[in-house]
Amino acid sequence: MRNKRLLQIGVIGSVVAALCCFTPVLVVLLGTVGLAGAVGWLDPILMLALAGFLGITLFALWRRRAT
Repeated sequence: MRNKRLLQIGVIGSVVAALCCFTPVLVVLLGTVGLAGAVGWLDPILMLALAGFLGITLFALWRRRAT
């Protein structure tokens, strides 16, 4: 059960971080409320988040295969 939850968190987090990194979704959403200028400093943080969530996903898949 715990491994399934870890895999879900990894996949969902990876998809959200990828959408924000590789598409202008975040810029459009923040642009609608006038905060598009604040997105420039988020790129390094989003790339680290994407790497972290992909790591969680790979770890959960590795644990699933090992058991």
